[in-house]
Amino acid sequence: MLDLKEMKFQYITDKNGEKTAVIFPIEAFIELLEDLDDLAAVAERRDEPTITHEDLLSELKKDGVL
Repeated sequence: MLDLKEMKFQYITDKNGEKTAVIFPIEAFIELLEDLDDLAAVAERRDEPTITHEDLLSELKKDGVL
């Protein structure tokens, strides 16, 4: 998990000193993309019906998965 408080960011600034871009480690970038992908999946499935853990286990057992 990303710990933004621990990360050392570098910034690119314009001629007025305004920050225009950020530089951070590629590993953090990849983790950030994975987190965004996970959040998108959650958002897409937000309205799907849910089942209890017990019902899920029963269904998996019935289907021979467990």
